[in-house]
Amino acid sequence: MNSDLLFNFKVDKTTNTVFVDKEFDAELSLVWDAFTRKEILDQWWAPKPLISKTKYMDFSVGGRRFYATVNPEGVEIGWQIFTYTSITPKSNFKCLGFFTDENERPILPGTTWDHIFTEQNFNGNAVTRKITKVSISIYFESLNDLDKMIEMGFKEGFTVTLNELGLLLKQSDNRK
Repeated sequence: MNSDLLFNFKVDKTTNTVFVDKEFDAELSLVWDAFTRKEILDQWWAPKPLISKTKYMDFSVGGRRFYATVNPEGVEIGWQIFTYTSITPKSNFKCLGFFTDENERPILPGTTWDHIFTEQNFNGNAVTRKITKVSISIYFESLNDLDKMIEMGFKEGFTVTLNELGLLLKQSDNRK
């Protein structure tokens, strides 16, 4: 994997927003699928050793993904819902995210997520490859909500999770 790939994680407390930029050594269509297909999301959307288990997913405007975070013993320890509010295929999607109980009742204030996907050519070692950049902004209703998420280890967990995606994409590329 290319070690020169961009990764930025910035917390802006003046706007209650987290900004994440991450490049992946993979084509746009593969990265898009990794964020929008439940069978791929479940392979990386939780920091190891936890896993993600999608209960249902409808990736369409107004559709939702409801999933559980599962510990190594197989116990569902947390649930989250994302409701998709805007989708521009292979370019952008927006959603509202809530931590919920197992009955889909919100237990923490929600967040607004905006995902932007861009692809560029990378020339290295006489080989041209596609690099996909994902820029994610996550807006919190209050500074207190943002601070709570950071204290809970969001930066560390999301960093590990995105790195897992990078490894998964590399494995997918090696299978071709």
